[in-house]
Formats: sequence, C-alpha cells, structure tokens
Amino acid sequence: MALVYVTDIEYQADIKVFAVNERYQADLCFFEVDRDYKANTEAKWFFEDKDYKATVKIYWVEHEYQADLKVFRLQKSHRLITRLGKYTY
Repeated sequence: MALVYVTDIEYQADIKVFAVNERYQADLCFFEVDRDYKANTEAKWFFEDKDYKATVKIYWVEHEYQADLKVFRLQKSHRLITRLGKYTY
C-alpha cells in the first residue's frame, strides 16, 4: 500500500478510509512522501494522480462507521517517523 490514488467515486475504491485525529484510534499510521520512489514501505504513502499507477485506490469517507480502515497521518516531526524505516525522506 504505497502508491495511493484517491477516487471521488466510492464503488471504484479498493478501501474506504477515514482519517482519525489520534494515533490510538487508527488501524494504520502512514507517512506521506513527496516522490513515488520513496514510498518503499507500507507505512509510506505517495498520492498518485493517475489511477493506473497506484497500488491501491481509496475513498475518503465522512464518518468513521463507513470506513474499512481508520488511518492516522504522521507528520515529519512525529516521534514514530524514525521507527518506519532507515530512510524516511
């Protein structure tokens, strides 16, 4: 789950995702990278513009109960970034 495409059409998505505000609420924590080749682990996501390049298509839902997966986005300064792998940038 590294190259992510966000679709506007719910039925086209592989996974319905909800962003939570606290890490303990999440099923998965992710760190967004700025280049596709940097998305080399599951914890790193690169948001693709083209759906055919993506490894997964997601749809952001408005309510937690609609989601298949709850995620928490880690910031560059977050203490868990160093645990994601040797190279985080």
